[in-house]
Amino acid sequence: MGLEKIVGVMRDNLTVRRVYGEPVENDGVVIIPAASVIGGGGGGHGSEQEKEGEGGGFILAARPVGAYVLKGGDVRWVPAVDVTFLGAVFAITVAAIHRARRRRSPQG
Repeated sequence: MGLEKIVGVMRDNLTVRRVYGEPVENDGVVIIPAASVIGGGGGGHGSEQEKEGEGGGFILAARPVGAYVLKGGDVRWVPAVDVTFLGAVFAITVAAIHRARRRRSPQG
């Protein structure tokens, strides 16, 4: 895939449509999902021994952060809860507290 095509694909993928999903409506309630999106890429062109080449790549990462809920003329933000992240933070905190207590207790 050439650099121009890679840049085109990146441009097409890094849009507001990746941040805000399609609205979903049910019983008069509209939900607009939102995500945190990050992307980047790179490429290059070179020649060696009368041969030329180019290449590159990019990465796109997204995770849900919440949704806007529209109901009866009111709009509210409902954050997404990342249970895996919260579990990891909890485990690291418990391990740090345990380690700190072991350092303070006298060895006997």
